[in-house]
Parts: sequence; C-alpha cells; structure tokens
Amino acid sequence: MTAPATTDTEHDDVPAAPDEGGRAPASRYGVLALAIMLVVGLLLGYAGGLLTPRLTRPGDASVEAGFARDMTTHHAQAVEMSLIAYRSATLPEVRQIAVDIATGQQGEIGAMQTWLREWELSPTGSQPPMSWMSDGAAVKDGLMPGMATPQQMAALRDARGIEVDRQFLALMYNHHLGGIHMIDAALGETDNAEVLRVARTMKATQQTELNNLRQLQAQAKG
Repeated sequence: MTAPATTDTEHDDVPAAPDEGGRAPASRYGVLALAIMLVVGLLLGYAGGLLTPRLTRPGDASVEAGFARDMTTHHAQAVEMSLIAYRSATLPEVRQIAVDIATGQQGEIGAMQTWLREWELSPTGSQPPMSWMSDGAAVKDGLMPGMATPQQMAALRDARGIEVDRQFLALMYNHHLGGIHMIDAALGETDNAEVLRVARTMKATQQTELNNLRQLQAQAKG
C-alpha cells in the first residue's frame, strides 16, 4: 500500500487520492497521529485500572479473569481491523469510526490488563477460552463469538476501494454483536464493581457503534 506523496500543508481530515489499486490510504501524518492516540489510550486504560480500589482479588478461573483475558483478545482483533480500515477505507465516516473503535478498545485493553496484574494473574491463564461463560458459548475454530476468520482478515487486507469499507463494516458489525454477547455474560455473573462499570460502558459504546455501522453500511452500498 503505497501512499501518494504528501506535503506539510496537507491535513489529516482530507482523504488522500486513491492509489492504482483503488485504495485511499491515510497520510503518514494521520497514521502517526493514530499510533500516538493508541498508545495514549492504552496508557490511560492502565492508569484507570491502577487508580481503582481493589476490594477483592478474583482467582485464575474466575469470571472476571476469563472476561478480561478473552475480551482483550476480542478487542485486539477489532483494533487490527480498524487500523486496516483507517488506512484504506474510502469513506471519511468509515475512517472516523475506525479511529473511534481502535482508540476506545485499546484503552479498554489497558484497563483489563491492569486488572490482571493487580490480581497477580497471568495474561493468558490456564482455562480454555470462554470457559467462564455459564451458557457454554462455543469457540468455533479457535474464535470467540463475532470474531473474523483468518480468511476474512486476509480478504480485508487485500480489498481495494469501497470494498474495504463494505467488508470492514460487515465484519465489525458481527464483531460487536459477539462482543455484546460476552459482555452480557459478564454482567450477569460478576459482582466486581470495576468489572461491572467497565463492562456497562463497553456495552453502551458498542450498541451506539452498531447503529452507526448499520447506517454506514447503507451509505457504502451506494
């Protein structure tokens, strides 16, 4: 993905011209700014976790630990998809929601990883993925609910033009549905005040983004 030459007078909010493959890459300044935002979001997430009082310490096989580990993995794929869309999507609105999702979920990853350190637990743990969910949500081909397959991720990376927007919006919509399913399970099974607070915020954010993703899907069809 070779971006067109840029100058110091260009602004990040002005979409770059598509390359020969049909992409509309972000300028190098925009990519740098997003990278800084992701680092800041992660650090803020860590800081938020550190400042929260610890009244209890969940165990290795607890709902709280399982949720933190699995949702970190789930979020990491959303961040990856969002970075692809930010670099290559054609619609400015799609690039913007990609930024919002990447920075927001990176901050939540920071918070969840801080929990695990404060609980003196490994980031990975000894329990299989999703084993903390009482409804027995299936892990299919190693993937948690809503996650894209390796083939879908490869297709998103290889897409060009408006097809980037369409694939990203469809994949992220399903990703959020799966994420909300996991969040609902945690909300129903934990009494940890901090986990409840963060999970509720996650759910509200993703529900709002689902509506926005649906609207953008209609726009991308045109």
